[in-house]
Amino acid sequence: MKFSFSGRSLLGISIGAALLAGCVSSAAIVPAPRQTQTMHGTNPVTVPIGPPVRTSAATPPPRGTLDPGFRRPAPGLSERIAGLWRAFPGKTGIAVQRIDGEWAIAQRGNDLFPQQSVSKLWVTMSILDAVDNGRISLDQKVRIGPEDLVVFHQPLASRVQAEGSVSMSVRDLIETAITQSDNLANDSLLRTVGGPNAVRAFVSKKDLGSIRFGPGERLLQAGTAGLTWQQSYATGRNFQTARAALPMATRQAAMNKYLADPVDGASPSAIASALTRLARGTLLSPESTDFLLGVMSRTKSGPKRLKAGLPPGWTFVHKTGTGQDLNGMTAGYNDIGIATAPDGTRYAIVVMMGSTTSSIPARMALMQAVSGAVAEFHGR
Repeated sequence: MKFSFSGRSLLGISIGAALLAGCVSSAAIVPAPRQTQTMHGTNPVTVPIGPPVRTSAATPPPRGTLDPGFRRPAPGLSERIAGLWRAFPGKTGIAVQRIDGEWAIAQRGNDLFPQQSVSKLWVTMSILDAVDNGRISLDQKVRIGPEDLVVFHQPLASRVQAEGSVSMSVRDLIETAITQSDNLANDSLLRTVGGPNAVRAFVSKKDLGSIRFGPGERLLQAGTAGLTWQQSYATGRNFQTARAALPMATRQAAMNKYLADPVDGASPSAIASALTRLARGTLLSPESTDFLLGVMSRTKSGPKRLKAGLPPGWTFVHKTGTGQDLNGMTAGYNDIGIATAPDGTRYAIVVMMGSTTSSIPARMALMQAVSGAVAEFHGR
């Protein structure tokens, strides 16, 4: 079955029957960035754009006149996004913001969703902010030993185990953490910048709004599973073995607690606003902005998520995040990024699945449908 609407077909994406199931999501929420009250309804929000900040990567060439989509989304886009959101089963949040414009739309935009590896972006931003302020150098070396190993995806671990320890520059750790979503590289950056409190201080200083930062990969994943972290869990499949040995009631209670109030939770609208500010060049220096956007353009994870819904000629820089599974349910399946049209117009796009039992192809199809809708309605 194809997910289609009046007008052009939405990239011919096959969603499947699962997408027609009921949705536990609440009524549409359309929040203004960095605004505390919740706004209900279906109308898009006007977002103050502020003075332009020019960097080589942060702002497209100036236009002689504003295009029709500058002040408001194209007719039909809000309805298309709302329809996709309603049809997908599970708790899902979607946010789209015109970076070089004055509007944002969202569904469940103010709710907190598990970020998982999306939070690596805030670690890197915290590091680059420290670089901008002269506290850290991109060429600074960081030692990584067996005592630093974490859990789940950490390709660097094999090098550490083979060589005893590894020394890498901050620059290379950022590349590895973002493009490969390496948990060990990310936790090494986290340790270098001063731990979770340093990242929280950056989020607060920059007024990023509803974005939490958790306790680090080891404690986050152990807590979600119902375990108390032990460093032996970082080796082989010891974590998975210990998790499997827990009573199911213990695991379910821990998972329910995490989903109800995720320690690494963030709202789709806050993330879209942060991406918009990054792209506009108002979060980091021009050099750090260009560097981070360049790294995000080389992200290897999630090639069939949001990126796959964009037509030829569009570019996408992004960060994915995927949580643990329990009884067929995934706690956090996300993709967030910046899409650039051939004419230079940019959009922040955020899709976060807090909990879903839909198949992975169906999850990817929803993401492709969202980014495809942004591209389809662009310029209308």
